[in-house]
Amino acid sequence: MTHFLYPQLFWLLFVPVVTFFFLPKIRGLHGSALKVPFLEDLKNIKQHADHIRSPILNTRWRFSIKFIYLYAIWALLVCAAARPQFAGEPFHLKAENRDIMLVVDISNSMQRPDFAVNNRRIDRMSAVKAVVSAFIEKRTEDRVGLVLFGTLAYLQAPLTFDKKAVKDILLNTDAGMAGNSTSIGDALGIALKNLKDEKEKNNKVIILLTDGENNDGSLSMAQAIDLAEKEGIKVYTIGVGGAASFMSSLFSLRNNELDEKSLKALAKKTKGNYFKATDLNSLADIYQRIDTLEPQNEQGNVVQEIRELFYIPLLVALLLIALLVFIPRGKLND
Repeated sequence: MTHFLYPQLFWLLFVPVVTFFFLPKIRGLHGSALKVPFLEDLKNIKQHADHIRSPILNTRWRFSIKFIYLYAIWALLVCAAARPQFAGEPFHLKAENRDIMLVVDISNSMQRPDFAVNNRRIDRMSAVKAVVSAFIEKRTEDRVGLVLFGTLAYLQAPLTFDKKAVKDILLNTDAGMAGNSTSIGDALGIALKNLKDEKEKNNKVIILLTDGENNDGSLSMAQAIDLAEKEGIKVYTIGVGGAASFMSSLFSLRNNELDEKSLKALAKKTKGNYFKATDLNSLADIYQRIDTLEPQNEQGNVVQEIRELFYIPLLVALLLIALLVFIPRGKLND
């Protein structure tokens, strides 16, 4: 589709017409020429003959060839100044979405059966699998990665659009597979490194879930917090711990109590949020809130191909101006 960027400039097309019809003609700059009676008589005879031959053509309303030629040049220059453009069909760019790294605690303490669903107790790991899997399914336009940790931390799935693969890895994971202790610092370090190495300029987010304290690994929580703050990657932290019960006390690890203070500090330093999950519903609500806090963009910016066409009337105008050099002066006045 062709359009003009400055269509208001077409009002300039009336300038020569107004000038020609309504402004008085300018006399010679050097005064009146020397009048020769014989030449004046010849001029009068010619004007009289022209009037007899075509009286209409001798009125001021007659356009000379010169006027039409020069007006055509003016019209082409105005058209070029109005910036004609060809606009292609609008095209939606792919939205810039998020790279989300899920960091999930699978230490032995995640076997505690202090969560309930339909009046039936389930362990923490089963609740996490159900809720996190549903969260992964919702992030249709995002890349998702997975880090699992216990005594050691492992990058189980690098950032990928293959949500099914990430879900399958998580669902086939059992608490205690990575050891009894908890290396939160190392797991966070692996997640940060994986996000940092990605060249995509997507928004980067870490969602860290744990039910314990950092009691193993090479990175302390203080070091991990400083590293996360330095990288400028937002971290949401989730502390898991159900209400105390006889069954849960059988799995109690007094030296691995939830370190809410460090989790809150980590979230605050990275401009994230800390959440506490005490049952299945609260855990589901937390991931729902995070899903709202990190919305997906359904479509990106709209771009449109624009091709400038002003050079076409401009070149034609310049060509007509150049032809004036080769046209005899008297021809345009005929």
